[in-house]
Amino acid sequence: MTRFIHDKFAKDYLEELLKDYGEVKASEKIAGEIKEIDVLFTPAKQQNSNLEILGLLGRFVENPAIIEPFRNPASSDEVCDCILKLLEVKALLRREAKANKTKLQDSEIPRLWILTPTASETKLSSFGTLEKAGWLSGVHFLPEALRTAIVAIHQLPLTPETLWLRLLGRGSVQSQAIVELQALPLNHPYQTTTLELVYNLRENLRVNQEIEADDRELIMRLEPLYQRNREQAKQEGRQEGRQEGEQDLILRLLNRRVGELDPSLVERIKRLSIEQLENLGEALLDFSSISDLETWLDQK
Repeated sequence: MTRFIHDKFAKDYLEELLKDYGEVKASEKIAGEIKEIDVLFTPAKQQNSNLEILGLLGRFVENPAIIEPFRNPASSDEVCDCILKLLEVKALLRREAKANKTKLQDSEIPRLWILTPTASETKLSSFGTLEKAGWLSGVHFLPEALRTAIVAIHQLPLTPETLWLRLLGRGSVQSQAIVELQALPLNHPYQTTTLELVYNLRENLRVNQEIEADDRELIMRLEPLYQRNREQAKQEGRQEGRQEGEQDLILRLLNRRVGELDPSLVERIKRLSIEQLENLGEALLDFSSISDLETWLDQK
């Protein structure tokens, strides 16, 4: 069943995104009939990072959160099971507060976010959901006492704010999110690691015998991105190998020309670009002492 492959991807993905902002527990077991929470998140007490970079997902984890992602549309029974997990966590927190003779604050009780690709109007109506002002369409809140929202991923607007949730969608919604992910700036803190998780998902799906139609489509859509990523990695590897070789050659020549270099000078040389290393290779022919090298480096 590919569902378990997608479940693992969702847990690994959410853990990777949220680990900088607090404690993330994936597959956390709770009492009762040994139920398992997909992701239990507790924000760091000193929040130094910027949650806004995660858009709508960042809003979900401003406070303690339980996140339950579903690959297939969550059934009514599955929604009820998630709510039961939340109530058991709340009961556990109340018992701990009583044992410690403290008062359980409302802000300490997690909110439950059920992530499902789609949710029918009939199902949403049966749980009495409503959309709140200030929240995007697709986020359906149950009555406040239940501290729960059903997030219909395919109903979310196609904006950067929803990207990190749409990556957990299906079919064209997930594929479009992957294209947007690949288009992010290379220095984006989550682009590289998320793409690697997506490529791992592709590999796990490829070797599975019971693959679904939209999984086949996902593999096909990922193929050009995957090949481009691997070619880029090879080019970077060749570039790094060339730079390391140039560094070794220059260092050997300098040791012969001006004597052994101290570590600080070696470190400065290793920070030079290939073009600068080539220039140094020409300039060192005129060096007679380490001071000549230092003068040359100070001019860079």
